[in-house]
Amino acid sequence: MKTLGFIGTGGMGSGMAANLIKAGYRLLVNDLRREVTRNLESRGAEFKESPKAVAEGSELVLSMLPYNEAVQEVGLGKGGLHEATRGAKLWIDCSSIDKKTILEVDRQLKGKGWRILDASAGGVEEQAAAGALSLWVSGPKELFEPHRPVFQAMGKTILHVGELGNAKLVKNAMAMWAAIEHMGLVEVMSWLKKGGVSEETFQTVMLSSQQRSEAIERILQTLVSRKFKPRKSWMPKDVGFGLEMAREMEVPVPFSALTYQLFSVAQANGLDGYEATGIAYHVYALITGQKK
Repeated sequence: MKTLGFIGTGGMGSGMAANLIKAGYRLLVNDLRREVTRNLESRGAEFKESPKAVAEGSELVLSMLPYNEAVQEVGLGKGGLHEATRGAKLWIDCSSIDKKTILEVDRQLKGKGWRILDASAGGVEEQAAAGALSLWVSGPKELFEPHRPVFQAMGKTILHVGELGNAKLVKNAMAMWAAIEHMGLVEVMSWLKKGGVSEETFQTVMLSSQQRSEAIERILQTLVSRKFKPRKSWMPKDVGFGLEMAREMEVPVPFSALTYQLFSVAQANGLDGYEATGIAYHVYALITGQKK
């Protein structure tokens, strides 16, 4: 039985790690908040006090972390992977961060004998728990193929998307597209509602048209039911990374920039305590003056 390390066992990470245990892997876990590892420990995972200790007791390390700084700290900080003197030398980072950060961490860890695969997860916490994520992986293909079973334990769709850092770009791109899709649907729905077409009618029209997709069906169902999940959406952060990269690449992305501003409107008005669909709905309720 292969021993894996998993660092970052919050909402997404806990579901991913639990599925690795279900697949038969022995798991060593670490998180700054010990309380979020308890459920995994009850399933057989073993807590380690630092990323270094996780690496030294495992054959490879995975992570699902919230910010660039967290990835830098796990890799290069005190008690980080760079201090490990034995054990794993392969790190699969699934965090939603920017491309620059993973490339810089890779550059600095190479001197310690580490190699990195960069992965990104498409989906929400429920899909992570169900093992139904879309996983995009980048980095050396000779490292990717032998570890495909690890990815298959966590996701239903596994794609290799090229050189290291590309998975972060793909994650940012998917967030940009999803933001445009959310805001566009709510905008058109708000306009039709003002014109006398009900939300339910718009839902029926869309789902009987060539525009139908799993994502649109899910968004419309949430909008019509008003069942908005009260949780922080990471979409604005990922869109922001995409905009930053676009500026550096000198590529205009006006639609994405506008959606980012709409998320900023939500934040400024205290309307950002929902998933992305709820944020879009409440922003347009505000700017159109329509009752919620």
